[in-house]
Amino acid sequence: MTISPKQFPELITAIINTINAHEEEVTELDQAIGDGDHVFNLQRGLTALEQAQQEISALAWPAAWQKIGMVLMASVGGASGSLYATLFINLSKNSGQGELSSASFAHAFSAAVDAVKQRGKAEAGEKTMLDVLIPVAAALKTGVDASLDSEQLLKSVTTAATEGVESTRNMIATKGRASFLGERSIGHIDAGAKTAQLMIEAIASL
Repeated sequence: MTISPKQFPELITAIINTINAHEEEVTELDQAIGDGDHVFNLQRGLTALEQAQQEISALAWPAAWQKIGMVLMASVGGASGSLYATLFINLSKNSGQGELSSASFAHAFSAAVDAVKQRGKAEAGEKTMLDVLIPVAAALKTGVDASLDSEQLLKSVTTAATEGVESTRNMIATKGRASFLGERSIGHIDAGAKTAQLMIEAIASL
């Protein structure tokens, strides 16, 4: 599984298209238990990345991830901006300088997700994007350790993301505005987890 930074324009287009296609669905999810502005904030960040796509695609992955993180930090409001910035900046810090491989990416992604956990002071089971990111990181590591081919590895990752987002439905939210609802948050999928799943699926489908 090898993706070059030169493919970044294709990646960002696929992500923007899937978020726009699910805008109404995600907004309804967010209005049910959140502030209702998650998609707007995310779209603002994606637009900023689209505007920077030529610069990003000319970089090697460590520098590209650093740039992506800085753009998101400057453009995305709410908790999502800080958390996604943390994810990509730590991808850069943990990716090393060698050629990107499935194994090196799995290591870097796992470390980046750990950084998001620390930044958000959250764990799996608290009805956040981490309920997608944590199982995806585990699926990547397990798949690499099992020497899955690219198709099998991507299928494993998308399955983990889908199961992760669905798992948030029956959770009690303990972070963010949704936490004030207590048990009333049960029965609703977390909007941040949903957009994380959509973006991972868009990348995996390329």
